[in-house]
Amino acid sequence: MGGDLAPAEVVAGACKSAKALGFQLLLVGDEKRIAPLLAAAGAAANVRIVHASEEVSMHEAPSAALRRGGQTSMGRTIELVRDSNADAAFSAGNSGAFLAIATIRLRTLPGIARSAFATAWPAIKGPMLLLDSGANVDCKPEWLVQFALMGVAYSRGVLGVAAPKVGLLSVGEEEGKGNALTASAFPLLRAAPIDFIGNVEGGDLLLGDADVIVCDGFVGNVALKLVEATSEYIFGSVRRASKENLRARAGAALMLPALRRVRAKLDYREYGGAPLLGVRGVCLIGHGRTDSFAVESACRAALTAVRQDVLGAIADATRAAV
Repeated sequence: MGGDLAPAEVVAGACKSAKALGFQLLLVGDEKRIAPLLAAAGAAANVRIVHASEEVSMHEAPSAALRRGGQTSMGRTIELVRDSNADAAFSAGNSGAFLAIATIRLRTLPGIARSAFATAWPAIKGPMLLLDSGANVDCKPEWLVQFALMGVAYSRGVLGVAAPKVGLLSVGEEEGKGNALTASAFPLLRAAPIDFIGNVEGGDLLLGDADVIVCDGFVGNVALKLVEATSEYIFGSVRRASKENLRARAGAALMLPALRRVRAKLDYREYGGAPLLGVRGVCLIGHGRTDSFAVESACRAALTAVRQDVLGAIADATRAAV
């Protein structure tokens, strides 16, 4: 029920993914609104509705959403995972409420102090994972080590990176550059059982060698929003320039296939949603503008995370780091 295009786009994408991948799908929300959409999608027997009478609004305070608990579609979804009636949860709704409900209802894995949002995007060498991208605006140095361990497990298990390299986001590559948090986290990351390549800068988010980049949630969220806006600005500018005159239109027609390939590579919908790593369950939160294609991608990522036992990999990594 969450997101700007819900529930129609969520139902359409989830049903299409369930048909293609064959998993059991639970659509949690207002049955009166979902049932007609389900019928229109021609859903198979592996799809059913779990009714929830209320929903969390996009601007609702996390504490208020938490108090309403399982009455809301978001709370009921998390409880299905908690009670082992579902293996993974996805929502395109209120991310703050999702974080609060998942953290309280599922609790964090042993050895993990704070859960973190991890956002995947296409860097020049392949998929790059940034965390934290908004769950914890202020962090302790040891949390960044935990973020790194979780990011490596997800990068390897879901994004298919065989040997993830980890970077620490800072204002310079030299050790000691940055603020008190990065200076304190650097030696801890170097001692952790990961392939730590040192400090990385803002440009490395797209052009660097790191497969996993860690930072506090304040910096991570700013970086995420900047990259999203930059992509929209560039392609919007190209679109407007391509319509300026006949020569521009002719050139755009020749470049169109290549531009479409580049746009597809930079499309956040390819990754579906940001996993909330560190809680005792596979949980993904989608963009507010999530459409059916993004939901399909999120379902695929969730299924991969379950099959690759990412939670088990995170638990093993944290035990090894003790």
